[in-house]
Amino acid sequence: METNTIRPQTFRGTVVKTAMKDTATVAVSRYVKHPKYKKYQVRTKKYLAHDPENTVKVGDEVTIVACRPISKNKHFAIAK
Repeated sequence: METNTIRPQTFRGTVVKTAMKDTATVAVSRYVKHPKYKKYQVRTKKYLAHDPENTVKVGDEVTIVACRPISKNKHFAIAK
């Protein structure tokens, strides 16, 4: 029988805000092709990530990993 290893979802992004306690806002950009005009564009989405020791600063490049829901909008944790 085959065993499947499930890896959690990971993204690489930039920290844009650290004003909240134990939380950092991370902007993740992706490069997508427009379906009609066939032109490439950058799309950005912001995720709230858990940072228990408040170690990251604005502008840092971080990797975020999916985890259990920590609050209503926060379900990622900072890995690096």
